[in-house]
Amino acid sequence: MARKFLYFIAFCIVAVIAAGFTLSLWPAELTRLTMTPSVQFEALPAQAVNAYTDPALWHARPGKPGEDPARWQPEGFVPDGAQIDAAVFFIHPTSYLKRDHWNAPLDDPEAKRIGLIVTRANASVFGRAAEIWAPRYRQAAFGAFVTDKPEARQALDLAYSDVASAFDVFVAAQPKGRPIVIAGHSQGSFLAKRLVREKIAGTPLAGRLAALYAIGWVVDRQRDLPAMGLSGCETSDQAGCVISYLSFADDADTSLMRDAYERFAGTGSTARPDYLCSNPLTGGIGGSASASANIGAIVPTATLESALVTPKLVGATCAADGSLRIGAGPDMGPFVLPGGNYHVYDYALYWTNLRQDFARRTTAWQSKH
Repeated sequence: MARKFLYFIAFCIVAVIAAGFTLSLWPAELTRLTMTPSVQFEALPAQAVNAYTDPALWHARPGKPGEDPARWQPEGFVPDGAQIDAAVFFIHPTSYLKRDHWNAPLDDPEAKRIGLIVTRANASVFGRAAEIWAPRYRQAAFGAFVTDKPEARQALDLAYSDVASAFDVFVAAQPKGRPIVIAGHSQGSFLAKRLVREKIAGTPLAGRLAALYAIGWVVDRQRDLPAMGLSGCETSDQAGCVISYLSFADDADTSLMRDAYERFAGTGSTARPDYLCSNPLTGGIGGSASASANIGAIVPTATLESALVTPKLVGATCAADGSLRIGAGPDMGPFVLPGGNYHVYDYALYWTNLRQDFARRTTAWQSKH
């Protein structure tokens, strides 16, 4: 199953994000015309109560038949420790490339296949967890992030309702006292922030949250963190905090990206953004670390059939605009996004370091409970 790992990332995730950010170089009207769904919003009903007790609605979960994508391991990987008694809830990024629905139908074969592949690529960072749950959901089409139409918010609300229902089933399955981790990428991180605000902040679950990995979407330190009742992770062994960053080459212009994130984050605030930049090589906020601290990115082979663990590939420096700068940018093949945007590889560039980050934070949580 690992053979097709990067092939499908290239074919799908890059297609979604590259389309959006390449089109952002064009007039806004043309961007909306090109990416916005061309149909009316379908007011679909909420999932049936306990719908997510069905393993078919999950890419990964305990007891699901077949190979577990979240346990995938790249070539050259050396086992890095025993299982950790923690449970991870992972929300995958956009995998629906069409414009014929505002929300991906659950029976769309391409969206399902792509979602499975990106779950494998990213959720495998948490492979030492006792349980990893990754729901399939009626994700918002990419066009929901490039338009002011009210349908966009409706699409995101529907996607969130599925994620929230899945989360309830996930929580109900956990023994009391087990720490939980929420993680996502891109749209998944957008939804994860809301999940923490509405399902965890101010509840007993807040004390069980070992970490939130909201990678590939911005987290505003003044607006988002207080609403979630969390702080950014200031040290590498801090628990109950947030990790968030977006990866760019040093010479990349991030203004269009930041404008897009700010516009579609739905904050409704005119306050100056103060984006959290977690440094995945130090485990803290801001600062710089050389490539020597990178113990293993995962990089596609020449045939795009697998991924290879590659130490010292890139460093990590938090820039003044809140982005994470990675140097000149490595050769990851032809699928780096225009302008030096490494969004597709947010997890991959620091894959092994993130595995250790997860282990430290969950162990730190356990030592205090």
